[in-house]
This record gives sequence, structure tokens and C-alpha cells, in this order.
Amino acid sequence: MQQFKTESKRILDLMINSIYTNREIFLRELISNASDALDKLHFVSLTDSAASRDFEIELIVDKPTRSLTVKDNGIGMTREELENNLGTIAASGTGKFKEENKLDEQMIGQFGVGFYSAFMVADKVTVVTSPYGGDKTYTWVSTGPEGYEITEAPSDGGQSGTAVVLHLKEDTDDFRPGDFLSEYKLRETVVKYSDYIRYPIKTLVTKSKKEEGSDKYVSYTELETLNSMVPLWARPKAKVKKKEYEDFYKQKFNDYSDPAYIIKADIEGGVNYKALLFVPAHAPYDYYTKEYKRGLKLYSAGVLIMDSCADLLPDYFGFIKGVVDSPDLSLNISREVLQQDRQLKVIAESLEKKIVSEFKKFLKNDREGYEKMFGEYGASVKFGIYDKFGAKKEQLKDIVLFYSSYEKKLCLLSEYVSRMKEGQEFIYYACGEDVARIDRLPTTEAVKAKGYEVLYLADSIDEFVLKTLSEYDGKKFRSVSAKDGVVKSEEETEREKTAAEENKSVTEAVKKALGDKVSDVRLNVGLKNHAVCLVAGGEISFEMERVFNAMPGNRGGGLHAEKVLELNPDHAVFARLKAAAGTPQFDEMSEVLYEEAMLIEGFKLDDPAGFVEKINKLVGGV
Repeated sequence: MQQFKTESKRILDLMINSIYTNREIFLRELISNASDALDKLHFVSLTDSAASRDFEIELIVDKPTRSLTVKDNGIGMTREELENNLGTIAASGTGKFKEENKLDEQMIGQFGVGFYSAFMVADKVTVVTSPYGGDKTYTWVSTGPEGYEITEAPSDGGQSGTAVVLHLKEDTDDFRPGDFLSEYKLRETVVKYSDYIRYPIKTLVTKSKKEEGSDKYVSYTELETLNSMVPLWARPKAKVKKKEYEDFYKQKFNDYSDPAYIIKADIEGGVNYKALLFVPAHAPYDYYTKEYKRGLKLYSAGVLIMDSCADLLPDYFGFIKGVVDSPDLSLNISREVLQQDRQLKVIAESLEKKIVSEFKKFLKNDREGYEKMFGEYGASVKFGIYDKFGAKKEQLKDIVLFYSSYEKKLCLLSEYVSRMKEGQEFIYYACGEDVARIDRLPTTEAVKAKGYEVLYLADSIDEFVLKTLSEYDGKKFRSVSAKDGVVKSEEETEREKTAAEENKSVTEAVKKALGDKVSDVRLNVGLKNHAVCLVAGGEISFEMERVFNAMPGNRGGGLHAEKVLELNPDHAVFARLKAAAGTPQFDEMSEVLYEEAMLIEGFKLDDPAGFVEKINKLVGGV
């Protein structure tokens, strides 16, 4: 028995037990090696017609002997190549072949380690190989780290090729290698990992048919190709029907609905790749939870490398499903982890730009469809603007939608700006729990009364997004609930100034009655039909206060917005308040008006029962 040349039992044990996290990977590795052998002979056939043939890979099951064989009719190996490729751990015949022939073809097996994954499922591995152009057949046998034996015999004159025979280990409670002797498991594994190998992967399958002249069914077996060979994303877009994309999506990603949008990319540059992406019509039930697993299926030359590569998508596009296939990825010896992330970063940046570009097309060509999609994932896309201190805000600002008072529907920021009145300085917005409540805010109605359009921000992240953007097309954002939310006309300013002077004692008395509940009390002649409202006196808005203080464990730190109470001097309620000055009812009226403003703004009262009691007293004249 010959010993492995360069590595010890410990190294082989490490490869078998540590490098591969998923034992079914062994079949992917052996099929990829067989595909490499076919690639090599196909290259030879370009100049040697005798090497031409119907290239294929066959999976042969022998249940009585508990063996599984992966057989190809490729280039085969000489004794020297057996010694070098299988006797030296981490040697690679494919890598050497590419070097010698200056090839840039998509050959996966460049590390020479994948073959040894067979020992995860087999207690004995036999390799029978006949090299192209040779006159002998070589047999390599090993039971693991102890070593291997090579024997040779005259060739039987048949085609070149290699058969890897695995004698499967006994089944245990933890792992059942015997499952790979079933048609179902073989098909499932081939479709998952090797569906796009360019050569047919065949195996004998059992079928049934009606016996001629009888109603009885008889069983028979025939070779059937398990893989599709040509990836959908590798076919010209013009030659793929929309239904084919939809069926592919539903099958691969277990969805019952057609995707809302499909993106196909074929990129050549620093890193070449193809991508086929889908926007699901409906957000998964767990999408906005920590349990949701995002990522794209990552292939290298048609072989699945990672089932869910999260690094290919930013968090805010995490709802997108799909595949990326690149021949340029530098894989590590297990093919499960990338050797370096530079290529992934290049692909991820390119994909992000492609998605934004496609979403702009989606907006232009199917506004209704885009709005439905945005209804499912809008909060996620908006997060992309806020995330990382606005690093992507310029890229994303033209694909986010906000509900607008104009025609009561969603709009782009560019559409708002295009409708701004001459001389309008700000893009106005209002925050609240829902559109209906926002629409009825006194401050919203006051701004609309002046003919200004208002953005209604009902998502908790919306105001943070606008704060991050700061401005759009040179126009700054301003909350209608800010202390100076609306620029008043000269006439309004003068009226307000006069009313403030005339009623200074009233506003001071109200402020005294409310104490530290408010930072100021003032008059506002623009409230029209409303008696009172609250506005924020500082940088922290009411919406920010709600969001921060709703954080788990009160991580918001008890942040509170400065509250400024504004009274309408033209309202009948103010006249009653003024008339009650100096009476016991004045303080109660002040508190009722403050709590009324709190309710209008969407705040919860500390003492609802006390509020009702005070109203009953005032209404009853007690």
C-alpha cells in the first residue's frame, strides 16, 4: 500500500470532517470532476476528431453491494496522473491542464480536494480510469487516510473515461448515506447542485407502462437525464418566454404567486456574471423580523456554491430572490466559501445599481405595479436611504414614494417639486399613525389652506428618511408641526403680533397653569376652524419622540419633544378661555385644551379618566 505523499491522516480527517459542512456536497464534487474530465476531452476533440463523442455522466446504483458510481466518458487519467491527482492531497489536474493550455474555460475542479469528500459517505473508494490515447486501465483503491493502491491492466479497447465507485458507509441515526441509492435523493441532489452542468447527467429510473393487450401495468427501467444543462439565465432573453421565468421562480423559490418584477443581467467587466432576479409579489410573513433569511443563490459556471449568499444584496433589497452565476469567483478548497470577498463586492455593487435602474423602468412603464410592490417593501427601500448615514441616499431618492395630499395618492419627490407653487421655499410634510389622522391635523389643514401640497408620513421611518435627505432639488423639508412650520404672510404676521400683545396675560396664565408640560404658549391665526394645536419647539419632532420611546427596553432614553401649545385667537373657545381668566375654571380649561391638542397629535393621555371628568365639569357648568 502506498502512502499519501504530502499530507497526514490528520489533514485528511480535517478535510472530511471540517471543510465540508454539508455531506451531500460529495455528489456535487464528483459530478464537477467528471464534468472537468469531459471538458478536457472536448478541448482535445477540437483538433482530434477521434476524441469526439456524445459526452455524458452516468450515476450507477447497485443496492445489493451498497455502491454508487459516478462515471464519465471523458479524458481519463494515466498512472502518473493518478499518483499526482489522487495520491497528493490538494493537487489539481484541472488547474495544471488550464495552465498548460492557457485556458480560461469555466472548469470548476481546480483544487484537487473535492474528490476526498467521497470519504464522508464511503468507507471505500475505487477509481477505474482509462486515459485517452492509452492502452491500459488503472484502478486506484483507498479506504481512507491509511493510503491507497494502484493496479493496472490492459485496456479493453473501449472509450476513455473514469468511474468513481463509492462503497457507502452504514446508515446511522445522524446520517443515512444509503439514501443516495434512491432515485428520489439522486434527482433531488443533482437538481439542487448540478442542474446546470453542461453535460447530461443520467441514471436508470424505474417507470411503468400498460402491458400490451392488458389493463396491467409492468415496470421497466431506462436511462433518464436528471439535469436541465442550460441555465435559464444563460439563454438569450428574447428566446425565453415570461411564463418560463415565472415557472422557474415559483419552482426554485417555493412561491405560489408570479413575481411582481423580473430583472435579468448579463454583465461583462472587472468581474463577469449573469443574474436572474425576482421581486416577490408578496412580502414573506417574517420579512421584517430577525428570522428572515435573505440572499441570492450563487453559482460558479453552473454549479451551486452557496444556496443563500447574503453578501450579494444590501439589507434594503433583501426581499429580492434570484441567482447569480459567475465564472470569475475565486473559491476556496471546499467551494463552499469564497477565498476573497473582492469579487463579491464588485458584483454586489453592480447588482445594486442594476436593481435601482430597473426599478426606475418599472416606475415608468407600470406605475400601478410599482406602487403595489412599494406597498410591500417600501419601508425596506426607505431604510436604504437612512442606513449608514445616508451613504446611498442619492442613489435611492428617486425610487421612493410618499403619500401626498395632492390627489390623495403616492408620489415621487420629483413630482412634488414639479408642482410646487411659485415662491414656495419648502417641501412640507406631516407625520402620524395613518393618512386619515394626518389629513385632519390642524397644522396640516392650515398648510393646505394656503394651497401647499403636504407629504403624509405614516411609516415610522419616513421622517428619518427626510431628515437624512435634508433637501431635494435644492428644496429643504419642513414639518407642518415644526414651531415655524409655515411661512406666514405679512398680514398674518401683523395680526398675530397684535393678538399676542393684546392677549399676553392670557397666554402667560395658560403657560403657568400647564407648568413644564409645555415650553411655550402662543397664538396662531392660521388655525381656521381649530381651537388649538401642538407644535414641536426643538429638533426632536413628535414622531421621533414616539419612535424612540417605542424601542424595546426604552432604548430611546425617554426622549421628549419640546411642546408648544398654539391657541386660535379667532375661535369661540379662546373667547370663553379669556372670559374665564381669574376663575377656578381657567386652569381646568387650559389643561383640557392641552390634552385635546395631545389627542389630536396622536399622543396617549396619562389620565384619560381625569380628562373626561374635567370636560364633564366644564360642560355641566359645575
